[in-house]
Amino acid sequence: MCGRYAASRDKATLIEEFEVAKAPTRDLAADYNVAPTKEVYAVVDRERSDGEDAAAEAEVERELAIVKWGLVPSWAKDPKIGSRMINARVETLTEKPSYRRAVSRRRCLLPADGYFEWYASPDPESPRATGGKPKKQPFFIHPTDGSVLAMAGLYEFWRDPAMAEGDPAAWLWTVTVITTSAPDDLGRIHDRMPMCVQPSQWSEWLDPLQQEGTVTLRLLSQGAPGWLRAAPVRTAVNNVRNNGPDLLEPVAA
Repeated sequence: MCGRYAASRDKATLIEEFEVAKAPTRDLAADYNVAPTKEVYAVVDRERSDGEDAAAEAEVERELAIVKWGLVPSWAKDPKIGSRMINARVETLTEKPSYRRAVSRRRCLLPADGYFEWYASPDPESPRATGGKPKKQPFFIHPTDGSVLAMAGLYEFWRDPAMAEGDPAAWLWTVTVITTSAPDDLGRIHDRMPMCVQPSQWSEWLDPLQQEGTVTLRLLSQGAPGWLRAAPVRTAVNNVRNNGPDLLEPVAA
């Protein structure tokens, strides 16, 4: 599972790093405690065709978009479903109706500094929280070289039927993070992790003209062994109201 991450890179940095052609007019502030339903940056490639010539060859434009984390399928009756669809398991992407269409042509990248996971010790002598459950130690998992973590995601558009036709505010743009089983060095903390896309494969992953989902899924990876580092951090990250670079600073476990 990926239920919390950090994203501090500003719009200008992301435009340069991902070679974006179109960007939003507003900026998102650095967020060191991104939680579900928050607005986040997503990198997408979208088709742009000449409206005067239906036979014209489609052009693809890379866009940096502001989206909401928690995918709402186009057929959903209530957008609140998004809070339960923050992750999509890679093992069933091509089978589940919620993701089957999106994986064929609505793939995206979610830029992050890293993500958080919580470890609960199986040791019966470990510290206990109120209620008797083991206290969980949060870890910040991030690229060892400080590079961007391009998490693989899917996006969808949902239209509010209660709003007027043609009103841009009627459209909700949402995303989900694709997850997989974690390798041994990270699986000791949590058995799932976000799937990532390496820079050399960003264009192929984002290409909306490549509509064979099973082909594009081969581009996803966990990264080479040792690529990600897990460091214990303060339990202040447990509260989504806490936000700042200090949440990423390593502490003694």
